[in-house]
Amino acid sequence: MEINTWTLDPDKFLSKEQAVRLLQISKHRAERAYLKGRKVAIKDYFIVHLALATGLRVMEIVALNCGDLSLNNFISSVFVRKGKGRRQRRVYFIGSLKRHCEEFLKWKQTIGESSGPDQPLLLSSKSKTYMSRRAVQRCFKRCARVSDLPQHYSIHSLRHTYACLLYEASRNNLRLVQKQLGHQKITTTQVYADVMSPEVTNALNSFENLIHVKPTN
Repeated sequence: MEINTWTLDPDKFLSKEQAVRLLQISKHRAERAYLKGRKVAIKDYFIVHLALATGLRVMEIVALNCGDLSLNNFISSVFVRKGKGRRQRRVYFIGSLKRHCEEFLKWKQTIGESSGPDQPLLLSSKSKTYMSRRAVQRCFKRCARVSDLPQHYSIHSLRHTYACLLYEASRNNLRLVQKQLGHQKITTTQVYADVMSPEVTNALNSFENLIHVKPTN
């Protein structure tokens, strides 16, 4: 019998409201940066959006090539070549991230960065090669700071946030979340179900009603 050895601290993932605020403010920063011909905030926003809309690990994000994006009309995806344990997978997405990826690839060309299939998706302006994990973490921290998020959040918090929100949006489809996250064992994914379980919320609400003491007049 498989036993899960870790639990998800509620402080490790963002609420829906925090996630929306992070995206909105990051997008606003990027739009202002574009008008001024600056690069940093544009890459910051893309990194935050990509992480939040796919749940990729930092190590997976920095290893991406432009050709790993498959931006089809029906459903788009990103191919993770270097996942945990050297496992590969395809993560699907649609909508706003698809459009953002298309815009980002065009923007790379306008600033002289190659968008060839074998070229880094996230190019370091200093080393002219793949961005480092630390650099990507700094991108998140800048966006989190201006969005007034608590300092304890890291970019890995976006992976946890993605998993929790996807579990809820998929109506508790644990297998789907497992495949998107690239978990080898379903017991690892189960921690998100434990946190987001509607049964827990309903039971606690019912319990609260049982012990609730009405205020005296």
